[in-house]
Amino acid sequence: MPSDKPTPGSIDPHLRWHTQRVTHAMREARSGHRSVLVWFTGLPSSGKSTLAHGLEERLFADRRSTYVLDGDNVRHGLCRDLGFAERDRAENIRRIGELANLFLDAGIITLAAFVSPYEADRRKVRELVGAENFIEVYCRCPVEVCESRDEKGNYAKARAGGIAHFTGISAPYEAPANPDLVLETDRTGIEEAIATVLSLLRQRGVIAERAGGHVA
Repeated sequence: MPSDKPTPGSIDPHLRWHTQRVTHAMREARSGHRSVLVWFTGLPSSGKSTLAHGLEERLFADRRSTYVLDGDNVRHGLCRDLGFAERDRAENIRRIGELANLFLDAGIITLAAFVSPYEADRRKVRELVGAENFIEVYCRCPVEVCESRDEKGNYAKARAGGIAHFTGISAPYEAPANPDLVLETDRTGIEEAIATVLSLLRQRGVIAERAGGHVA
């Protein structure tokens, strides 16, 4: 279960934590499934967002409470003040971790699609929400394949010096050492990838087969 109270001394002493009357367990009971954070990481254009949104559609169709936190989308609002230098990336992931923790408390299967290139930042999110609530999915794909898929042309811009701190070109990517799942997204179709993640969610006891044979 995600933490429901901040660490003592970590907030302004003039603030007070208000305990929720509707508990995390109550929300999960109403949803009929556990809440969990599925964290998709990988190079730009490796298929993270495509997979997260496709998975969300399947879960929603089966009446699951689910939501996608997408890397591009949050930079339109919540993280619009941040750039892409290492310090800004760390703050971006910190904010998303805190947001995801609230979504977990709300009983939601939360799907996060972020390059999140640094192992330390991903580890902090895992520690925040709890290892039992964090499923790391590594979308592994060769950089040349990612570049060929890049509809925004960012790889070409980065190679030409037009984008600084671009992961895979002018900034590093630290691949997960022990992800919960590795998907070779250059060789795995979207439907197969979605089915593989759904299978893992069932194995972890997050979701179960619905009556009548419906599976999500």
